[in-house]
Amino acid sequence: MIKLNRPECPHPSALKKRDYKHHRNKQALKISSFDKCMYCESKISHIDYAHVEHIKPKAADKFPDLEFDWSNLGYACPKCNNEKSDKYHVELPYINPYEDDPSDFFFASGSWLFIKNGNERADITIQDIALNRPELLEKRLERISDIQKSIIACFRTQNLALRQNALNELKKEADEDKEYSFFVKALLLAHEA
Repeated sequence: MIKLNRPECPHPSALKKRDYKHHRNKQALKISSFDKCMYCESKISHIDYAHVEHIKPKAADKFPDLEFDWSNLGYACPKCNNEKSDKYHVELPYINPYEDDPSDFFFASGSWLFIKNGNERADITIQDIALNRPELLEKRLERISDIQKSIIACFRTQNLALRQNALNELKKEADEDKEYSFFVKALLLAHEA
């Protein structure tokens, strides 16, 4: 999970007409999250249809007044959206990457996401959305293993200029538009002197 910036709603009249899935608004959410799930950072549109996530559930007994509120919408993969479902804890709200900086709450070690300093909001976010589910751990491990192999190759060259150029190229793999960038960034930081 990485910090995201919420854009202005491109089509507020759709929300007024009770259409939270309008394609222009969904596209804005997609762009703001780099076509990645706001929670797990999996790329979405090349494998599935993304869901418009209601950060605070729209269920009748939860927050139905926020169903068409732009500030309550996000872009999520079906897995995370279904895991979260209508769960929400008012006393422990989930980490919201549009409002919180996830790096203040989580750290990555290998393919695992851990909470910082016993933070209970981070803990319930990981548990309820299943952010360390087996298939996600496997995908993250594939990604960071590939990056690790590239790092090893960089350090095997004896030419310092070539090594630095290769490492600079690898740093691009931690850019916010890359899948699982939170984990790749942690891996690259572990190799910095």
